[in-house]
Order: sequence, then C-alpha cells, then structure tokens
Amino acid sequence: MSTASAAEKSAVNGIRTAFGVGGVIALIVGILILVWPAKTAVVVTAIIAIYAVAGGLVYAGLGIFSKSMGGWARVGHIVLGLLFIVAGIIAFFNLGATTAWLAVFLGILVGIMWIVEGIVALTTLGSSSSKAWSVFFAIISIIAGVVLLFSPLWGAVVLWWLLGISLVVLGIVQIVRAFTFKGA
Repeated sequence: MSTASAAEKSAVNGIRTAFGVGGVIALIVGILILVWPAKTAVVVTAIIAIYAVAGGLVYAGLGIFSKSMGGWARVGHIVLGLLFIVAGIIAFFNLGATTAWLAVFLGILVGIMWIVEGIVALTTLGSSSSKAWSVFFAIISIIAGVVLLFSPLWGAVVLWWLLGISLVVLGIVQIVRAFTFKGA
C-alpha cells in the first residue's frame, strides 16, 4: 500500500469518525431536548453560566497580568471580567429563573429579527423577480415576529422543540453519512 493511499484511507476514517461522533452527539442532545425539555434547558443555562465565569476569569486575568495594555484597557478588562463572573454566579445560583429569562429573551430577539427580516424583504421588492413571493414571505415573517413578541416564552418553547427535532434528524443523517462516506 502506497503512502498516499494510506494517508487517504486515514483521512477518510477520520472524516467518518467525525461524522459519526457528531451525529451521535446531535442525536443524544436532540433526544434529551425532546424527552426532558425543561431539564435540558436548565443544563444549557448552567453551561452558559460556567462559560461566563470562565470567560470572566480570562478577562480579569488579562487585565491584571497584561503588561502590553494601557491602564484603561486593563481596568476595562478587569471590570468586564468581574461583570462576567458576577453574572455567571448569579445565573448559576438561580438556574430556573435564568433559564426562563433566557427563553423569553430568545423569543423576543427572534421576534424582532423576524419583523426586521420581513421589513427588509419589503424593501427589496423593486429588484425582486417574484414580488408576490417576497410580499408573502414578508407578511409571514412580520406576523410570526409579532406573535413571538406577544408570547416570547411560548415561541421559545416551540423553537426549543424544533431544535430537538432537527438535532434528532440531523444526527441520524450524520450517522448514516459516517457509514456510507467513501471519500474522494
């Protein structure tokens, strides 16, 4: 076996492994979201809280130990680090409330984005080849955004379920790809 074909086989095996591992992780997370949506959301919130504390330690450490930064940059990094640490600790000790707040925030954010997306679609009507579809899309997008603004928690729950379903489907597809991938 030549070195090139051995390297190619190794690369194909690496890609197949990556597809398989990624697929299994997506499938497991998707199933967890669908079976235990609230508990999984709390775990995600805890991960975000831990990330905030870790990020805060990094920012504070940069501010304290960096010799190349100016005084105000160092102070800014230290203050930002402390804010991240405090936010992470508060979130971690109030996981239920933080999870609900994040869900509402996500619902409002997506609602605003959908409204803006609908408005932007309307602004492109002059150059659109299909004005009817652009108007239809804009109306649906704006209505969906308004619905989310009036019921952001409900919208976030629906989006969470859609994420779980998507992860299950994509995980299965990725696992199938891992078994069927042949390389170039």
